[in-house]
Amino acid sequence: MFVAVERQGPRWTVKADAITAPQHSIDAAAFEAVREAVIHLIGTRQIRPDSSGGPVHFVLHDVDGEERARELAAALHAALYGDPEPLASCLRSS
Repeated sequence: MFVAVERQGPRWTVKADAITAPQHSIDAAAFEAVREAVIHLIGTRQIRPDSSGGPVHFVLHDVDGEERARELAAALHAALYGDPEPLASCLRSS
């Protein structure tokens, strides 16, 4: 699984790509947790509406700050490997 943060001017982008891990499959619960998180982040205007919630490529545009981008990247990685709690925690802390 490829996960990265990238600076885009004053804002940050979080990217995750499951294509780079063909041996790993994302189960339905993990995908649903990530999809719901992306919807929440868009709805609360923490990321742009053109962000992507999968199914194999995930992009969170316009994250405010490197620390938040790294927090979301780590939580996204954990969720895609079956542990949704860090992602849920990220949403509660926003």
